[in-house]
Formats: sequence, structure tokens, C-alpha cells
Amino acid sequence: MRIWNISLWAGRAVLALFFAYAGVLKLSRTPQALSALGWHWTMDVPPSLIAFIGAMELLGAVGIILPAASRILPWLTNLAAAGMTVLQLAALAFHLVRGETDVLWLNVVVILVAGAVAWFGFKRDARG
Repeated sequence: MRIWNISLWAGRAVLALFFAYAGVLKLSRTPQALSALGWHWTMDVPPSLIAFIGAMELLGAVGIILPAASRILPWLTNLAAAGMTVLQLAALAFHLVRGETDVLWLNVVVILVAGAVAWFGFKRDARG
């Protein structure tokens, strides 16, 4: 059981760092600066959408760690991971529609990690 707990926390930490980084970038840089990083889609969507996605990613990063770490409503951690899975599924669809297949690998990896964190978190909580 200990290895599962360590693995779950490692997955949460990786996800939180990933989403915090992406969220901060989306909230602190212009669409042009983000496009220069290779996020060319940012030139084709409203800046308010970029800011919204960035805010959701930051909230998701906090939600993936804080409830479980504080042991206050820890089930919210699983919901945050599930929410980030849905966000990445939407990103995957968005990139597919735009023909941006070179970035899909990252979406798939994040979907798998976030989905696993949510699934195993819910499963562990159900056992008590």
C-alpha cells in the first residue's frame, strides 16, 4: 500500500507542477509571446479564453495538492484531477481539429497521468 500512496503523491506533484507552469505562462504572457514558445493556437483564440484556461490550470494545480495535503475535504483532490483530465481531453480535441498532431503526445501523457490520479484516488477513498 505504501508504494501506491507514494506513486499517487508523485503523480499529483507532477500534475500540479505541470498545470501551475502552464497556467502561470498563460496568465502572464501575451498571445504573441506564447506563440513564440510554440503555442501558435494562442494567436487564433480570444485572450480571455487563454486567461480562462490559465486560471483553470492554476486552480487545478492547487486543487490537486491542497485538499489532500491539508486533509480538508480530500476528495476534492480527486475531482481536481478528474477536471484536469477533462480539460486535457478538450485540448486534445482542439489540437486534433486544428491538425496540430505534433503536440498530441503531451496531451495523451497528461490525460493518462491525471486520469490515473483521479481513478486511483477515488478507488482508495472508496476503500476507506
